[in-house]
Amino acid sequence: MSTENEGNAVPPAPSAPPVPMASPAASAQGHAPEGNAPTAPLPPVPHEAPAASDGSWPPPPATPASGDGGAGGPGAGWGASYQQPAPKPRSGRGGLVAAVLVAALVAGGLGGGLGYTLAKDRDDRGSTTISSDSSAAQVKRAPGTIAGVAARALPSTVTIEAESNNGEGGTGTGFVFDTQGHIVTNNHVVAEAVDGGKLTASFPNGRKYDAEIVGHAQGYDVAVIKLKNAPSDLKPLALGDSDKVAVGDETIAIGAPFGLSNTVTTGIISAKNRPVASSDGSSSSKASYMSALQTDASINPGNSGGPLLDASGAVIGINSAIQSTGSGGFGSGQSGSIGLGFAIPINQAKYVAQQLIKTGKPVYAKIGASVSLEDSGDGAQITDQGTGGSAAVESGGPADKAGLKPGDVITKLDDHVIDSGPTLIGEIWTHKPGDKVTITYKRGGQEHTAQLTLGAREGDS
Repeated sequence: MSTENEGNAVPPAPSAPPVPMASPAASAQGHAPEGNAPTAPLPPVPHEAPAASDGSWPPPPATPASGDGGAGGPGAGWGASYQQPAPKPRSGRGGLVAAVLVAALVAGGLGGGLGYTLAKDRDDRGSTTISSDSSAAQVKRAPGTIAGVAARALPSTVTIEAESNNGEGGTGTGFVFDTQGHIVTNNHVVAEAVDGGKLTASFPNGRKYDAEIVGHAQGYDVAVIKLKNAPSDLKPLALGDSDKVAVGDETIAIGAPFGLSNTVTTGIISAKNRPVASSDGSSSSKASYMSALQTDASINPGNSGGPLLDASGAVIGINSAIQSTGSGGFGSGQSGSIGLGFAIPINQAKYVAQQLIKTGKPVYAKIGASVSLEDSGDGAQITDQGTGGSAAVESGGPADKAGLKPGDVITKLDDHVIDSGPTLIGEIWTHKPGDKVTITYKRGGQEHTAQLTLGAREGDS
């Protein structure tokens, strides 16, 4: 299995998926006030990277996927970041898929035109006029129905177009976070426009605004943009509580799959706390890690950054990645939904978004130890040496104070099973700096536990 981004080859992912943990009993979700991009199950750890940061950033760059023909081939990674098709044909990565999609849309337009012409010709020759029942056009749907939820949420979602200085880019999705014009989306949706590129956000009613990046967190795969000359009638989507989500809960996803804006799909929560790593597959790419909500709601490239809603219409996650089994059949290496989609829990995304709005920079929790990204399946082993020759255990850091040493294998963080370094990183990042956690680890075959207070690191570098 593998992940894809912006039409690029999927990099191998961090380790083989651990056995899913039983999600804790969740209380019923409260009723919320009215009011494009992809991943996979537990991703395997990059095999060529013997060591990576512990929770500090960045881990070693992901390597290209191996196997028969790219995405989905044997040895491919776990966790595919959503790729948005480019808004127009271009050279460089994603160019082919953009050309194919444009051709498909042109063909569709031609078919529509022919259909209209034929119908018009028939009308000229005489046809039966059918009047509609006026009552049928005034159907009212209850607020709790999918149609009711979609009607309330769609006006607060946007299709984002990001373009770099050299003309490369793509489309994704975002949603209104506050009345000041802040829009939350994925980092990989706006990445092309980070260094002086162009951003626009379009609402379902046709209104289109230029936007600017307020802050982006590559490790979390969360970004915040702000509309220029934002309207005064913005309605932020209500945020739910992702900690209270239960497996089997209904989900509604909104996005722009393959550029088809304002698309609504439904499903359920298939799993919780799913360790996922995603990357765009480029040689310079750094992986993003999450302890994701897994859903079978159909999401495809272009859904990235869009809201995953619960049955009441509250946002419980940000659609970020899908698992892919192979190429999409268009020669692009990009495939569609197979019912394995992954979303960043909104409790985490909300914290990150607030930090980005406040300071423009992300803040990551850390334990201050470098761990291996090798696919052992037995836990996250603290390496003998850190990144760039630094100490594996930061002197005076949380792990050092707790007595952890190189060679120790971390098997649990609180009650969450840790099967690999990437899984540990994803779990650490669900916490905030200053949180107290319990680490279970093995040393010399003996199991030990230690209490530690998570440290903080600012920025992605």
